[in-house]
Amino acid sequence: MHQMSSRAAGGAALLLLLHCCHIASTRGHKSDSALAVMENTGGGDEEEEVTVEEDEGDLEVVQPTEEWQTLQPGQAVPAGSHVRLNLQTGQREVRLGEEQLKYWTQEHRETEESRPSFSPTELKRAMKKIKEDMNPASKDQQQTFRPLEELKKDMAQLDLLVETDVQIMRRLLESFNSSESTTEQRLSVLMELEYLVHQVDNAQTLCWMGGLQLLLEGLNSSDFRLQQSCAFVLGSAVSSNPLVQVKAVESGALQTLLTMLATAQPLPVTKKVLFAVASLLRNFPYAQRHFLTHGGLQVLSELFRADGGGVLRTRIVTMLYDMISEKELISQAGLDLGLDATHEERLRQYSAVSLQGELREKGWCSLVPQLLESTEHDYREKALRALLAMAPVCLDQYRSDGSLLGSLLSLREQYLEMVQSEMIVGEENGYFGEIVELINALQVKIKR
Repeated sequence: MHQMSSRAAGGAALLLLLHCCHIASTRGHKSDSALAVMENTGGGDEEEEVTVEEDEGDLEVVQPTEEWQTLQPGQAVPAGSHVRLNLQTGQREVRLGEEQLKYWTQEHRETEESRPSFSPTELKRAMKKIKEDMNPASKDQQQTFRPLEELKKDMAQLDLLVETDVQIMRRLLESFNSSESTTEQRLSVLMELEYLVHQVDNAQTLCWMGGLQLLLEGLNSSDFRLQQSCAFVLGSAVSSNPLVQVKAVESGALQTLLTMLATAQPLPVTKKVLFAVASLLRNFPYAQRHFLTHGGLQVLSELFRADGGGVLRTRIVTMLYDMISEKELISQAGLDLGLDATHEERLRQYSAVSLQGELREKGWCSLVPQLLESTEHDYREKALRALLAMAPVCLDQYRSDGSLLGSLLSLREQYLEMVQSEMIVGEENGYFGEIVELINALQVKIKR
């Protein structure tokens, strides 16, 4: 009797297996999940273990765990879960699949629990919407097209919303000149202008709009912040822009800037004014000649002596070095016979700038060596380069200046030790080595 029961149970299992395989073969094209039957080798009351595909209706999704739990009618499970049919109880049971069990750590569980849940109705509605969007038949067969003229009109309206740089600068100048604008608003306007005038065309347009006169008036403001910002915008506008440089000199900008340097000003204002003067003089011999005739070197020498920190001294010496160097470069390039007539004119203009002689007469041969007393390596480097550039007119004073000769010997020993330190860490041609070369070159010139 027991043997017949076992055969009957085996026959029932075989019929169930054939029936499930028939279902899997007929519905395999609809879903990736197939019905699988596996023999239970673990014993217990488990008869068969199956994985079934989810119902397409509105089902309540059950979250499986590591333990078997009974599935109620109308419930569904996520893909990859293990589902079994307990033939003794006739109930479906579910737990996590092998891959899910492998990666289902406490961290993953907490992440899953924190995710927002969606009801089956919402998921079904979303899937239906996706299918409709992907199905061309569900879309309108007739698409409406707007006339070309209407599109052109809309594009023209969009163009009106895009401001050009010219329109922006006009708006900024109107805002600056408005009696209702506060100081903070004017400072904001100047900041935007400084950004715009770096472009050559914008700087020239600003002059034609009267912006240059506005900046010169701002230099005379009682608010030092406006003075500082106006000097900054002016320096940026004239930098490498010959047309604006000419316009600035003709408008009296150089005299205004020199007057500000000759009077006591807050340090931020003086630094920006020096920047504006250096930008105005760079590669512009006409302005350099006016600078010399209006006592520019005398103004700078007084400012140099009054500066104790070295910041202004370094800026002044760098500006003088640039002026000397560019004249030397133009003179050396003049040896090329293939240059055009414009270069000849530049040579003629630079020949009218007697900068070296003025430097010697105004005492700069003894002023620049004072910058070597600074502890900043950058300041010393700038001073050495300027001393070398001025050597043709200052050698006699260098040779008689015991303080300068002593400083050169002391600095050479100091930087030679630093060079040894650089070589230890693998820097054979470091920054300190360049300073030693400058000292050596200056000492060679003095000993000749």
